[in-house]
Amino acid sequence: MSEFVSILQNALRFRASDCANYFSESHDSALRLFNGFLEGCPGLVVELYGSTLVLFINDPADEIAGGFIPEMVDYYRVNLPWLKSGILKNRSTGKNQLIFGSDPDKKIRENGIWYAIDLFQHQDSTFYLDTRFLRYWVKDNLAGKSVLNTFAYTCSLGAAAFCGGASKVLNTDLDQYFLNLGMRTFRINGWQVNSSDFLAGDFFKTAAGLKRKGSLFDCIILDPPLFSVTKNGRFDLNYDYYKLINKIRPLVAHGGVILAVNNAIFVSGKDHMRWLQDLCADGFLEIGDIIPVPPDITGLVSYYGTLPADPYPFNHSTKMIVLKVLRKDKRTSNQ
Repeated sequence: MSEFVSILQNALRFRASDCANYFSESHDSALRLFNGFLEGCPGLVVELYGSTLVLFINDPADEIAGGFIPEMVDYYRVNLPWLKSGILKNRSTGKNQLIFGSDPDKKIRENGIWYAIDLFQHQDSTFYLDTRFLRYWVKDNLAGKSVLNTFAYTCSLGAAAFCGGASKVLNTDLDQYFLNLGMRTFRINGWQVNSSDFLAGDFFKTAAGLKRKGSLFDCIILDPPLFSVTKNGRFDLNYDYYKLINKIRPLVAHGGVILAVNNAIFVSGKDHMRWLQDLCADGFLEIGDIIPVPPDITGLVSYYGTLPADPYPFNHSTKMIVLKVLRKDKRTSNQ
């Protein structure tokens, strides 16, 4: 066994022990098996989706990751014998390649919920593993609440809210394809699909339209991409995340919450907290619980020294926090 594959072995042993709760005996769960950026090989991420192995190669110059693909595949197929297929995603070329097997998984299960996935679409998996504990929080805390899921992507957070008994979930995203995948998630769980609850449109235009209608929600989920430009607005999470919070604050009911996610790796945890505290200075916004990233994402050893910015007091560059909202007019949800 090469030294490189021994690194993968140590990482897999860690997942099998410390992350055992996320390994499903029915082999339908999703898990990160190796986070190269934090575990010794920055160009490689390995994830498991049911019976499908997915290798992400991030850097074409990373000869370590690229040169050991056959050995990696052999190692995982021996140690995860239920694997039926494998996909290589090269983020530098944009190519997705089936490297063994056939018929990759089209759904996975997490915390009792089925989620539709499309492992060949885009350069990710259409399902973000780092927000697992946020989905847990949403399912456990929003019963009877109205929810606006902005930048919904494939609506996994909206599905968790619906499963947890939310009274209303409105999922919004610029791309109808991803909303369609969200609707498939609802269907495979046997839930009724109302197309009006899946709204395709630009964030700025959608937020402005909801404000004009006087819409108020008990919870707004704000998990935007790193960068976006449309004819209605632009933002960069390294600088503009706090403007997005102010954009949605008028839509949050008295006593409601914003679930704020900022995954900008160049924004330190301390800077993020300081900017949030500045937003709280008016007394109508309060910092609540920090939601951690699960251990299979942070990895066996967290090389914080190699990160562009220290995420502390968060445990990862994906910084998730609950913000409690008060209103001067004390208006409550009308959804």
